[in-house]
Amino acid sequence: MGIGRSLLLAAAKSDTLNRIATRSAVVRRATRAFMPGETMEDGLRAGAAVAESGRGILFTRLGEAITTSAEAVAVRAHYEQLFDAIKARGLPAQVSIKPTQLGLDLSEDECAAHCRALADKAEATGSALWLDMEDATYVDRTLELYRLIRARHARAGLALQAYLYRTPKDVEALLPLNPAIRLVKGAYAEPVSVAFPAKRDTDAAYEALSAQMLDAAARRSCTPIFGTHDVPLLQRIIAKARTLGVAPGTYEIHMLYGIREREQLQLRAEGATVATLISYGEAWYRWYMRRLAERPANVGFVVRSIFG
Repeated sequence: MGIGRSLLLAAAKSDTLNRIATRSAVVRRATRAFMPGETMEDGLRAGAAVAESGRGILFTRLGEAITTSAEAVAVRAHYEQLFDAIKARGLPAQVSIKPTQLGLDLSEDECAAHCRALADKAEATGSALWLDMEDATYVDRTLELYRLIRARHARAGLALQAYLYRTPKDVEALLPLNPAIRLVKGAYAEPVSVAFPAKRDTDAAYEALSAQMLDAAARRSCTPIFGTHDVPLLQRIIAKARTLGVAPGTYEIHMLYGIREREQLQLRAEGATVATLISYGEAWYRWYMRRLAERPANVGFVVRSIFG
């Protein structure tokens, strides 16, 4: 793992830096490069602009690892309101949640009940629910949650991380469910015992997993979603899909709001199905530092956004 990435991931864990950052008007201004604001209305307004370009939308409210059952109930209520707002505004949008936002650390049964209720709400409003993947200690519990939800909701999706050694086996084990899988590279500080420490190895793993998922898509046993800003890699994935006869629309590309906007629009113009992940909320610091750690060169972009 590079020094810059290591430092950024270490900073993401700091409660002191979290307090300083969230109180700083300068740092809050910098976050606008990657998120439109802290409220649901901020996210919906940005989503409407994204939809005008022909892209889909994936909303998520930032925050993780709540500490009381009451907080989990409040998060569920927030997302239920968000699904209603998506329907009312006619947005081509879905919602992605972190299981720890719904109390996974407090009660697995209560978390499962919240997730089932949100999947029901998603279906009732013509949307879909996605489960984000958190650090490696949550993988088995998140997979169990996904199987529970997928049994009743065919459009439900799950994020998997390419840098974990176990992911190829996890993909294979999920194929009987005909899953929707959003493949990302991975943004947590993981020990070398469970994850590739070097970027080049993660990149190679991502490409191999994309081929595995496209092969499954050609057999109609997987809906692959490629969540990456690595455009040369995406071009190779698109070429692979074409070779296998996997048509655009049966796989998608997801990118973050505010990152590679021009490339998102270009991919959409070339016929790819593209969705933009829009994050909002007050608990943005740890998420923000992990986004910088994914590509430390983004730090320069942030500095320009503050002073430019």
